[in-house]
Amino acid sequence: MEAHLTEWLNLIIRWIHMIVGIAWIGASFYFVWLENHLDRRNPREGLSGDLWAIHGGGIYHLEKYKLAPEKMPEKLHWFKWEAYSTWLSGVALLTVVYYLNPSLYLIAPGSGLTPGVAITLGIGSLIVGWFVYDVLCDSPLGERPALLGLVLFLLLVAAAYALNQVFSGRGAYIHVGAIIGTLMVGNVLRIIMPAQRALVRAIEQNTAPDPSLPAKGLMRSRHNNYFTLPVLFIMISNHFPSTYGSRYNWLILAGIALFAVLVRHYFNTRHQSNRFAWALPAAALGMLCLAFVSGPSTRSEAPGKAPAITYAPVPATGLPGKPIERQQPAETAAEPAPSAPATASFAAVEKVLHERCTVCHSATPSSPLFSVAPLGFVLDTPQQMQQQAAKIKAQSVDSVIMPLGNITQMTQAERDLIGAWIAAGAKIE
Repeated sequence: MEAHLTEWLNLIIRWIHMIVGIAWIGASFYFVWLENHLDRRNPREGLSGDLWAIHGGGIYHLEKYKLAPEKMPEKLHWFKWEAYSTWLSGVALLTVVYYLNPSLYLIAPGSGLTPGVAITLGIGSLIVGWFVYDVLCDSPLGERPALLGLVLFLLLVAAAYALNQVFSGRGAYIHVGAIIGTLMVGNVLRIIMPAQRALVRAIEQNTAPDPSLPAKGLMRSRHNNYFTLPVLFIMISNHFPSTYGSRYNWLILAGIALFAVLVRHYFNTRHQSNRFAWALPAAALGMLCLAFVSGPSTRSEAPGKAPAITYAPVPATGLPGKPIERQQPAETAAEPAPSAPATASFAAVEKVLHERCTVCHSATPSSPLFSVAPLGFVLDTPQQMQQQAAKIKAQSVDSVIMPLGNITQMTQAERDLIGAWIAAGAKIE
């Protein structure tokens, strides 16, 4: 029952995170579109432009002031709770999925991290990320947007690489996304909202507003706009093990983020001209190249991580909220790992899958971590094993992301055995 309740808690928080995230991202995209499509020809006194639009059967007329009207309206809508709710629900989701049981999803097998240290590193990365970003934006780099953007991009790539040395691929990816999300909500809380409050206060007190504050808020708002697409990719990346499960997952993340920024830049500037139209085909070609270079040969232990080692078999015990106790690696001789057999009997493969996989992937999981098989992926019968051979290969042979956290201690020799069986046609006779 505890696993069932945890799953529903995960579902509820994830759903809330998605709903409020759509509201935040939608508002961001809309206001960038609005800014880019204002008619700035001969605007009325005090205005920088206006826009006529039709939607949902109605016609709208929107006006933007150069700074502010002479008198503030009685009702003024503030866009802030969308951002705060997205970040708060995201942190709650990070806690439920990764911090309640860090040995399962967060810690890379063989990294040697304790749950407490892993959680501290995760939370610390969010805090350090914000302060480094804020200092850079307020430095002379802030006056050179392109150079600042390049520096921020390189620092985030460095963070992805560093986190990948101690966290699982999924854990590293989600923490890069959490760092970016923290920068975005920090911009709203610490920069954009104070600038807007100062503007409203100056108008109410009939004093001249400081134009530097809205300008600073606009710069941070643009950063948020460019951050959005990389964060969206990270939110869905856990469905695609060929990205986070690759040996070069941090480079794949960097490439996809770069292509996402290019696409966003095209849509942000297409109202001016089509000089960035090349960004769309370039991003598409880049994604195809990433798909090619991230083939199965690159999906293995990441650089710097301990090589695959043999563990003594352990039952998949542990409850949500309690770290799974890992056995120490068994002593192994300093001899090369056995190569994959030329042929593999299904009886041997079936035994491995039952011992290492059906603890979770069964119609009746024996692991207390799951009340039903994750993603409905069931391996109880030979026919199910044969039908799911391609997915087994992608997640347990081409990469080492399954079993999760290697809680059942699948060995490299067992992965090679499964790979040889699948390569021979996955026969179950």
